[in-house]
Amino acid sequence: MTLIITGADVERLLTMGECIEAMEIAFKDFAKGVAVNRPRVRYLAQHPDADKRYWANIHVGASPTAGIACVRAGSQIKQMNPPGSARNSRNENPRPFNWGLVILYSIATAEPLALMHEFELSGMRVGATTGAAVDHAAAAEASVLGLFGSGKQARTALEAVTAVRPIERVHVFSPSAEHRDAFAASFGKRNFEVIAVDDPKQVVAGANVVCCATSSAIPVFEGDWLEDGQMVVSIANSDVNHKRHEVDRRVFERAHTILINDWESVTENNQTELTDLFAEGAVERERVIELGDLFTGARGLAQPGEGRDIVYYKNNSGLAIQFAAAGGIIYRKALAEGTCKEIPTEWLGSDLSAYVEAGFRPSP
Repeated sequence: MTLIITGADVERLLTMGECIEAMEIAFKDFAKGVAVNRPRVRYLAQHPDADKRYWANIHVGASPTAGIACVRAGSQIKQMNPPGSARNSRNENPRPFNWGLVILYSIATAEPLALMHEFELSGMRVGATTGAAVDHAAAAEASVLGLFGSGKQARTALEAVTAVRPIERVHVFSPSAEHRDAFAASFGKRNFEVIAVDDPKQVVAGANVVCCATSSAIPVFEGDWLEDGQMVVSIANSDVNHKRHEVDRRVFERAHTILINDWESVTENNQTELTDLFAEGAVERERVIELGDLFTGARGLAQPGEGRDIVYYKNNSGLAIQFAAAGGIIYRKALAEGTCKEIPTEWLGSDLSAYVEAGFRPSP
């Protein structure tokens, strides 16, 4: 049988700690050449409404350690903003649903093990990857987190960073006072305090880690505000269809180490906010380290130089191995729990028994 795993199942079955551990294993395997990943593909197609587009978001890859190969397929309608808009284009599905699915396949048998809703895991694996990066690159005694954003991605980033560092205080800013106040209040009593601030400079000042988790298409703070020894994280990334980034070029210029998820996505997705700086000579390629190489110890953080005492993690692209590694944990827990809906696996495949009995092994 093939499981149907909902977003509620994901929330119940996967802890942030488990997800952080899964991300570290996935990126280590990727660095060693064990895991397989193709750069994310996004495309826009013409929509009957001239102000909208059909938008697809596709990941494919495999994590042999998890025993899982996967396809993540996101399907949305986008309301397009004018060029140069400060906000990212918004989702406008006619029905209030997210239509993204992750198909989990068994590497051992090639059979589909599960159809999983992607919305909850998508945000969680981004936050967990941030948590793993912070665990390897931020000051061990980091106690103050500066956070830009008050949505789903900001919440998972906060949960991940507080899981790996002894954070005592979080300063959060977003353009909506109502949203940031509600975000701060939603955490209630924890072993850290979340404070909504009115000025973005208050997010950066005194923070050990500055994390951007927004939908902004333009930088949310100025790189010259940064203080020596800080770690900066951003999740916005450009692709061939849309250019957006949450930090300005001064962040790149001031960083002695620039961490990325993978180099292939930088080039395949035309992430010009980084490659243009290489072309100009403003950033040396040697300062860029893939996350898996940091996790395995193949490369370490660069030494601070004159005017460069910042670690910047550009969480530059989603990878299928994130869904495969975390999906494996979720699937095994769901299977053991036995409460998820099931459908016959045979419904998802073509019966080739007659061909096989005749001695043929037809290809797809």
